[in-house]
Amino acid sequence: MLNVIIFGAPGSGKGTQSAWITEKYGLDYISTGDVLRAAIKEGTELGKTAQEYINKGQLVPDDLIIKLIAGFLDEKSGSKGVLFDGFPRTIPQAKALKNLLNERRTDISVLLDLQVDDETLIQRLLERGKISGRSDDNLDTIKARLDVYHNQTAPLAAYYINEGIHRPIHGVGKIEEISQRIDSVLKTI
Repeated sequence: MLNVIIFGAPGSGKGTQSAWITEKYGLDYISTGDVLRAAIKEGTELGKTAQEYINKGQLVPDDLIIKLIAGFLDEKSGSKGVLFDGFPRTIPQAKALKNLLNERRTDISVLLDLQVDDETLIQRLLERGKISGRSDDNLDTIKARLDVYHNQTAPLAAYYINEGIHRPIHGVGKIEEISQRIDSVLKTI
């Protein structure tokens, strides 16, 4: 199985590149953000709880996310692999994901780290907010999300460097150029 984590700050292009990767490599895709937004829209208990955290620019608690991931993995048993977008975001989540995958006799193949400067991220997210109408793409929430990313999520890169599967990807440029950088890494896995 090819299990890929796409990693980067909000606005780094994870969603855009994920669509390309899943199509090219035939992977199943899970975006915890998309799943959480669907739960919020449906008004589920998980959705209501998640909305409270998201409105504050905070991460949804690990236990809720891990239940979501475990259910997804069980539904997708026998697939070519999974692309994880937006998970893990913390070292405890990374360890929980490793355990979930190991229980299913697989592991993470690679972490693709889309690296983009904060100024570019802010501009991308403000533009996305104008187009998509996403309520979390406003300047105050963006800054809070970037603070959470830098303080809680970015240190996760060191964990995957130690695992030997971290691959930095320059995330600025044309979409096709970034896709080519990713492809050159995935071809070596």
